[in-house]
Amino acid sequence: MFDLDKWQEILSTIKKNKLRTFLTGFSVAWGIFMLIILQGSGVGLQRGVESDFEGSATNSVWIWSGQTSKAFAGMQPGRYMQMTNDDRDQIARNVKGIDNISARFNIQGNNRVSYKSETGTYNVRTVHPDYQLIEKVEMLEGRFINLPDLNEKRKVAVISYKVRDELFKNEPAMGKYITVNGVPFKVVGIFTDVVRNNSENLHMVYLPITTAQQVFSGGNRIHLIALTVGDATLEEAKAIEKQAKTIIANRQKFDPEDERALGSWNSSEPYQQMQKLFRSISLFIWIIGIGTIIAGVVGVSNIMMIVVKDRTKEIGIRKAIGATPASVISLVLFESVLITAFSGYIGLVAGVGLLEVLSANINAPFFKNPEVSLNLAISATLLLVFAGTLAGFIPARRAASIKPVEALKDE
Repeated sequence: MFDLDKWQEILSTIKKNKLRTFLTGFSVAWGIFMLIILQGSGVGLQRGVESDFEGSATNSVWIWSGQTSKAFAGMQPGRYMQMTNDDRDQIARNVKGIDNISARFNIQGNNRVSYKSETGTYNVRTVHPDYQLIEKVEMLEGRFINLPDLNEKRKVAVISYKVRDELFKNEPAMGKYITVNGVPFKVVGIFTDVVRNNSENLHMVYLPITTAQQVFSGGNRIHLIALTVGDATLEEAKAIEKQAKTIIANRQKFDPEDERALGSWNSSEPYQQMQKLFRSISLFIWIIGIGTIIAGVVGVSNIMMIVVKDRTKEIGIRKAIGATPASVISLVLFESVLITAFSGYIGLVAGVGLLEVLSANINAPFFKNPEVSLNLAISATLLLVFAGTLAGFIPARRAASIKPVEALKDE
């Protein structure tokens, strides 16, 4: 039950000792403030680093042709590997755990892309439909390459908005024909790259790989295979990569252990290593933050011990006229919780406010959108209540144990 007299007495005590209360509360506020800032900064740092992975799937495996360095089955080292469509198809059929797979065929030489009198040199990638998910291509208009494009070897193209702006100026591009190295392709989609937003990716033209192989004399050759492995663990992702390379090795007849025959990059490994690093950083931040809060709580507890000492005679008189131990304990506990919770709340608000300011004004490559989660705010609030109770418990127990006779003798 709410006891108005008790709370008025607590507030009166606090008013009488403003400086002492302020200094006590400041240590708690500073602890919560630092915990929020450190946690928010850790989130900002993690998001900044993760943004470097956002340009492509974080669970992708990339395999490209290399040159053998070991003799195998009577063949000398130094052979250049040439992957084919069948390598990609065999991997797609026989390796479990792959959710997207695409090959790339590279068109040799400079790629001249033209529309009417406008001409430019652009990057041209010939891919399968899954490449959109692997590279996280975001469509602005139309669509990406699809299966009918591949099956019917359609002459269609997906261009970036930069290519559209440079070739078409103010004209609409959808449905119009551009030429790639003199071959006409119909524009069926316009994309952007909001994540990487760099010149290379925004000066890009995508074509169906089967069409490109046919019109640019590529045969069945491919130069790169890209795939994603769903939610596979790092060990599972490595196993999938090894299976894929083994299939190519068996088909192309080179030693599967020859690391130079095929180049590869598994994004799961650096991404999951980064996740482990940030989990360690987060744990470290919690240890520092909680340590700072404990220091503040110890300060509050010491101050409450002094308060009890100063009020020994008063507490003795209270008990002499009928005050119960529970009422004495609650009086000390409530004051401790009030100081701790109020000061902690100020530190919490100040920390969140500073993070909001930083989030709105900082756009560094490795530091983005620092903030704390609602769960952390709730946890910090509960921690404050617990800390306040803990800080006041020992002084409250001491106050409750004071004997009226001894208290009245206290000077």
